[in-house]
Amino acid sequence: MISIQNRILAFSKLGHFLSQFKTSGFEKKESIVDNILFFEGFKHQIKLAQEKNSWFTKENILFSLESWSEALTENNLQAFVNEVNTNNETSKNVAVIMAGNIPLVGFHDFLSVLISGHSVIVKQSSNDKHLLPFLGKFLEYVEPGFKGKITFAEDKLTDFDAVIATGSNNTARYFDYYFKDKPNIIRKSRNSVAVITDKVTDEDFEKLADDVFQYFGLGCRSVSKLYVPKDFDFNPFFNGMFAKQEIINNAKYANNYDYNKAVYLMSEFDLLENGFLMIKEDESYSSPIATIFYEYYDNEIDLKIKLHQDKDKIQCIVAKDFLENEVAFGQTQQPKLHDYADGVNTLEFLAKL
Repeated sequence: MISIQNRILAFSKLGHFLSQFKTSGFEKKESIVDNILFFEGFKHQIKLAQEKNSWFTKENILFSLESWSEALTENNLQAFVNEVNTNNETSKNVAVIMAGNIPLVGFHDFLSVLISGHSVIVKQSSNDKHLLPFLGKFLEYVEPGFKGKITFAEDKLTDFDAVIATGSNNTARYFDYYFKDKPNIIRKSRNSVAVITDKVTDEDFEKLADDVFQYFGLGCRSVSKLYVPKDFDFNPFFNGMFAKQEIINNAKYANNYDYNKAVYLMSEFDLLENGFLMIKEDESYSSPIATIFYEYYDNEIDLKIKLHQDKDKIQCIVAKDFLENEVAFGQTQQPKLHDYADGVNTLEFLAKL
């Protein structure tokens, strides 16, 4: 079995490689000797990912890659594995069924399985099939011990000892039944919310725009719902969102905006909009693209109770001095390695296999 230090080293090399792909553009570094084999090839995979899925803009792909490059440092990885005993004596085959809503959305599970010393069998979404296999080849090259431990499955999953599956609420019911006899983590749909109090400033609303619009709002960490006090003035909110007005120039986003607006108007719903974002009073957590739901609250204690009761539906709560585990404004799309999806410690689950 590959030593834990060699696993960490391999992923830190991957992080260094990814540091060349930033939101500001491609920046080839002469110090990375593996570029001869991988740099141009990965640029091509980025292009293919864009062509396959029009939600995967170059900007969104590079944002994801840059975020992972910042996370995959030796210090971060060492701190990550130190939380749990990852010195497994036996390697298990762990199937990972990935969503495809944002670029590399399943990478954390992929990382967790391999860095725990297990083998990973990846079932990718058809919407995100180009980036991860290439990065798997990179890992096998810089750490030959990974060869044979990374498999991408096209057909029915077989020969696995445990499973981590992410999907919608409907597919989760299927996963629960199909994988009931295996150790599993089954993830359902979740959304993120922002709590607006009198402590929130104009600068916070500008930061909130990143939480709302990054990845077109398609991620489970994307804010889709606001909780606002009675008689809240939405002007500061819309002023903060204005920095992202260029998003309407994306044809797919604009089509969704126009369609959802037409549906709301025909249904005679009350809504506010600014030409690229609609807000609608609604108790649901999951809002359509280009729409944010909002709900008024009377007092903070009742709201805290409600959010606790609905914790299985919520991924992140953006707030300012409101809750112990809140996420700061502008930070939802920059999770740390120990920010586990759904609050389930993946490494702990893998260590017990």
